[in-house]
Amino acid sequence: MKNKLRDTDYLFISARIHAQESRMLTHERMERMLEARSDAEAMKVLAECGFAELHSLDELDAALAREREDTYADLASLSPNPGIIDAFRIKYDYHNAKSLLKAVATNTDAQHMLIDAGRVPAAVLTASVNEDSCSALPDAFARAVAEARSVLSATGDPQRSDFLLDRAYFAEMLAAAESSGSEFLLGYVKASIDSANLRSAVRCARLHKDADFLALVLVPGGTVSDRAFLTACRTGGDYAALFTGSILRPAAELGDEAAKGGRLTAFEKACDDALVDYLRSSRLTPFGDSVLIAYLAARENEITAARIIMSGRAAGVPADSIRERLREAYV
Repeated sequence: MKNKLRDTDYLFISARIHAQESRMLTHERMERMLEARSDAEAMKVLAECGFAELHSLDELDAALAREREDTYADLASLSPNPGIIDAFRIKYDYHNAKSLLKAVATNTDAQHMLIDAGRVPAAVLTASVNEDSCSALPDAFARAVAEARSVLSATGDPQRSDFLLDRAYFAEMLAAAESSGSEFLLGYVKASIDSANLRSAVRCARLHKDADFLALVLVPGGTVSDRAFLTACRTGGDYAALFTGSILRPAAELGDEAAKGGRLTAFEKACDDALVDYLRSSRLTPFGDSVLIAYLAARENEITAARIIMSGRAAGVPADSIRERLREAYV
């Protein structure tokens, strides 16, 4: 790792982020949105948080997409280490690749599913997939797309193609974290991999899938090894024992219950909340790369929360049911 950046190199961007944190979607603001008498009143809360003013729910998806794109563009222009921003953009490349490959296989249009927040512009990726040429893509991503396309073509099984792309996504994100020189980012990525593997193990148990199937799904690189997960799977579970001393221990305990038929919603919320707790540890840091990393992840969660609340309201979902889907607020 050649990067020799110091925490003081993040003084300016940290100060800007801390100033913006006061406008974020807090638990209190989410409650106001849930209890608002009208959608217009709920949308006003979003405007207080700096989101573009909405005149109807039809504008929601486009507004949230712009919010995400503007966040990345703004922080990329200010960050001393652009690699940190790219680590968060990677997931959109893979989301878009999954959508486009399935569209090609089914002869449908995926444009409404694309999110133009990745390293590769959605139009460039669309052309690459449609023309079956990956020369315009980053090397590791290009190899993953080509292999996933081959698997999908040979098997007709989009699930296997998705498994391959998921593994490649986390491998790229882990590599980006390692090359960034940020221990905080590396810890976040490893915790994210642990969370993904724990979810996979619990879902496999609920579906009565064996260890051979779980081996196809697990992602290397977390703090808990693939071997440990597979051993637990073969011996009837007890995933909580794998996470002693980990921020994911409470989630793993709920996972053991969910694997036997308990509530999956509570377990998955606990997985996400554990990552938020990890990010919150940066709130006491006045400046440094952890401030940027936590804010990027928190903004993603904020945008997701806004969509869950407003979409739920539009569908007439009761407030209590929407609450169950919401994760802990960063601020």
